[in-house]
Amino acid sequence: MKVAVLGAGAIGAYVGAALHRAGADVHLVARGPHLAAMRQHGVRVHSPRGDFTARAHATDDPADIGPVDYVFLGLKANSYAACGPLIEPLLHDGTAVIAAQNGIPWWYFHRHGGPHDGHRVSSVDPGGAVSAVIAPERAVGCVVYAATELEGPGVVRHLEGTRFSIGEPDRSRSERCLVFSEAMQAGGLKCPVEPELRGDIWIKLLGNISFNPISALSRATMREMCTHGGTRRVIEIMMNETLAVASALGCRPDISVERRLAGAERVGDHRTSTLQDLERGKPLELDVLLAAVVELAEITGVPVPTLRTVHAISDLLADRTRSAA
Repeated sequence: MKVAVLGAGAIGAYVGAALHRAGADVHLVARGPHLAAMRQHGVRVHSPRGDFTARAHATDDPADIGPVDYVFLGLKANSYAACGPLIEPLLHDGTAVIAAQNGIPWWYFHRHGGPHDGHRVSSVDPGGAVSAVIAPERAVGCVVYAATELEGPGVVRHLEGTRFSIGEPDRSRSERCLVFSEAMQAGGLKCPVEPELRGDIWIKLLGNISFNPISALSRATMREMCTHGGTRRVIEIMMNETLAVASALGCRPDISVERRLAGAERVGDHRTSTLQDLERGKPLELDVLLAAVVELAEITGVPVPTLRTVHAISDLLADRTRSAA
């Protein structure tokens, strides 16, 4: 099995290292000091489950790799539309793209069934720009429950969690999903094939849609947002509005708002990825998290006044961040 990890950052390099340990033919696409370190020393993983090093091939030129069976996409979703020159050399007719993204994916309504089947979510696929680069037929959804960070160039710190749930847009247990799942498990990761992956998407989105923009606006950690009465109430309302949109689309995630808040509070003084991006002057990945759900509320007729308000304010922040970059 030949796999390319496009965007071999903290999550991508961790997955690539695990697959390499399982015997897969793994190629990591990265750049800068991180690439240089992986070329010289391999990917060094530090984990409570045991440290290890994986010496997979690393490059900044996908043409060095050629077509693969799977592309594990570790890029931020707001980079997908521009990744054509990077992903095209990796594709053959049967290449599957494992898209490890937060929020609503561009393929969400592909083979969804029902009245919205085939609908394009403009917030995440403007003008079909992402679908033109990554055809929905190639997409395998992936919801990441692992937490990792780059401790230094070529060094991944695994903090917690090993679950990477995957699933087909048409809800089938396809051969390509089963093969990838088996390789991930051989590398020490959990990788269930979920026919109803959209439920996992909404469960994770409950946290991302609320904590991420509020953290960027307030500069607060998870614990601070959960223990402050005002922000906790706003987050509760945002989560309930999000569940209402999911329900209108026929998806009823099996989790309560209180349970989701309790889990977030246990995380402690963690800064969300959006807050970290803001502090580093990077673009904010809010379209797939917040704008997309506001758009889905429009097509389903669900009132989401608090989501709309937070979206309006955080969108201004995102615009200012882009202008300053």
